[in-house]
Amino acid sequence: MISPVSEPRSAHRPRPEATPYVDLTRSQWSALRDKTPLPLTADELERLRGLGDVIDLDEVSDIYLPLSRLLNLYVGATDGLRGALNTFLGDTGEKASQSGTPFVIGVAGSVAVGKSTVARLLQALLSRWPEHPRVERVTTDGFLLPTKELQARGLMSRKGFPESYDRRALTRFVADIKAGKDEVTAPVYSHLIYDIVPGEQLVVRRPDILIVEGINVLQPALPGKDGRTRVGLADFFDFSVYVDARAEDIERWYLNRFRKLRATAFQNPSSYFRKYTQVSEEEALDYARTTWRTINKVNLLENVAPTRGRANLVIRKGPDHKVQRVRLRKL
Repeated sequence: MISPVSEPRSAHRPRPEATPYVDLTRSQWSALRDKTPLPLTADELERLRGLGDVIDLDEVSDIYLPLSRLLNLYVGATDGLRGALNTFLGDTGEKASQSGTPFVIGVAGSVAVGKSTVARLLQALLSRWPEHPRVERVTTDGFLLPTKELQARGLMSRKGFPESYDRRALTRFVADIKAGKDEVTAPVYSHLIYDIVPGEQLVVRRPDILIVEGINVLQPALPGKDGRTRVGLADFFDFSVYVDARAEDIERWYLNRFRKLRATAFQNPSSYFRKYTQVSEEEALDYARTTWRTINKVNLLENVAPTRGRANLVIRKGPDHKVQRVRLRKL
């Protein structure tokens, strides 16, 4: 018998966790593709795939076509908002600065999680929509401080951490593109020599969409010396994607990629990492494990993963690199 003062059992059930995201299974997300055609062939996908990525046309169809459709809708809606803002601003002199503004997408995630493949896929898919054929992709590697500067500051063991980048130059680069400048340049980084390439530049000319890919692109701006908060890189993003996975899985992918690089790119006499082809595989892998645990994993846990909640979309991968769930931020 229930006491008159007893609360119903349902009152003691834990409330659902408050979240700004819609959490979708793979099948639920895949269904949102609608009738978006698959514009990539198997050969094109092979060229886009990163070393160690096990992505196929089914993954593109299930995960990245719905994302390209969503982003296409966002681009159109953002254009409509800019038109409304122009109408509001009228002849104040600010109207021209809103005309033809590129749509900027940030892609974040750990080393070896597959974010470069995601960025390349988005570039290929979005450029096939008739509304925005000019899609450019930039990695933040070009804004790493040169090796000499990192050595002078004692930051070689912190390469990839927020303080190892010229964040002011990176933010200014994206701000100039967002402002509609005809031509904006960026430094070029070489994974072969593990450094900025002297005198080489990437030139970006008024894209419809710019994809900015990097470990720490969702980092908030640091306060200035005067204590005031500055504008950060992510403040210029219209949409952002975080590629997520368990740290244990990412470590395994990192080591597998290192093995493959040791058998391929590291063999180049000009490679910074050629020395790891001159020792046994176990010795080389010991170095890779140490690098992961003392640098990349620390960076992931301290700097990268905490920015996940700032993304508009979180792609969650399983142990086999396949996307299992997608979390989309509500409006």
